[in-house]
Amino acid sequence: MENLKKIPEFKNEAEEFEFWSKSDCFEYINWDKARNTKFTNLKKTTKKISLTIPFDLFEKIKVRANKFNIPYQSLIKMYILKAYNEYLQK
Repeated sequence: MENLKKIPEFKNEAEEFEFWSKSDCFEYINWDKARNTKFTNLKKTTKKISLTIPFDLFEKIKVRANKFNIPYQSLIKMYILKAYNEYLQK
């Protein structure tokens, strides 16, 4: 493999992002030595939103979540994901 450029030190994630968005990684990394790995502790990036729903629906969701012993926000996310996946199947 030809000589690779040295990856610079970054002050923060934003600086690193800026660098890699403008650089060709093949000039810095020998991909022949790359191997697969799993990052088991990564959390998905989340986005906080405001959602207005009828009060009676909210109460029903809270009761249902309580039956499953999970937070109502988790149940709402499950319902949204299920509906989205069903939409994709059409």
